[in-house]
Amino acid sequence: MPKIFESKYIPLSTFFQQSTNKEIRLTYAEIEAIIGQVLPNAAYLSSSWWKKTKPPALHYFAWTDHGYSVKKVDLGKSVLFHSTVLETDSIMDDVNNHQDILIIREAELDDARSFIRLQETIFSETDFMLYGKSDIQMTVQSIRKEMTAWKNIENSNLLLAIMNGQFAGYVLFTGGPAPRALHRASVVIGVKQEFSKKGIASSLMVHGEKWAKEVGISKLELSVIKENIGAQKLYKKLGFEKEGDRKNALIINGHFVDEYYMGKLI
Repeated sequence: MPKIFESKYIPLSTFFQQSTNKEIRLTYAEIEAIIGQVLPNAAYLSSSWWKKTKPPALHYFAWTDHGYSVKKVDLGKSVLFHSTVLETDSIMDDVNNHQDILIIREAELDDARSFIRLQETIFSETDFMLYGKSDIQMTVQSIRKEMTAWKNIENSNLLLAIMNGQFAGYVLFTGGPAPRALHRASVVIGVKQEFSKKGIASSLMVHGEKWAKEVGISKLELSVIKENIGAQKLYKKLGFEKEGDRKNALIINGHFVDEYYMGKLI
């Protein structure tokens, strides 16, 4: 039976639950990306924190519940986990030993700096976002303030995609304050190019729609640049339909571009 541990380690437990790798080396930064919080000081100061297997400590259940143990700790740098379950499983083969592991979770305040870097990377890789890399100046303080506001508004949320311990993408749902429009939320999706074609955008939307239904949102809306054919195909695949045009919606590289409005009833 799964053990009870601090809720912040649930994403890490999900990571190991999905894994079919015999050995996994995670850096401290990758582990903190997965859980969305800074590891306790003890994790940086003593390898015994990682190798505990008895109460009152409970954090280790995040990996031991799924057959993993800590093989080696490089303090402050990385941890090597080893599966005693998979090493005797004759069904597993080398092809499956390096699978991608995707975690979708709600953003935490400690994610602010990483979220800024994620957005800056995405904005620099495409001209199809509302902002370019140099268009907005984000600070950790300002992003933390926005994250706090999203957490306090029932119809807004930020979900992050973490693949193999790396920030890969996000989806932002923003609802308005008007009582007559509380059932609607606008959607913005961004995925880093190095993680494209791995189903991340679709996974973000699946998790996002589940959350949206739980808080009473019944319509999702977004806008997409007319020339962004790839995104339009994705949104149509996800069930969005074109609802209208917005002429000269943006100015990109000195030229006007049009946008399509798209929506989905859920």
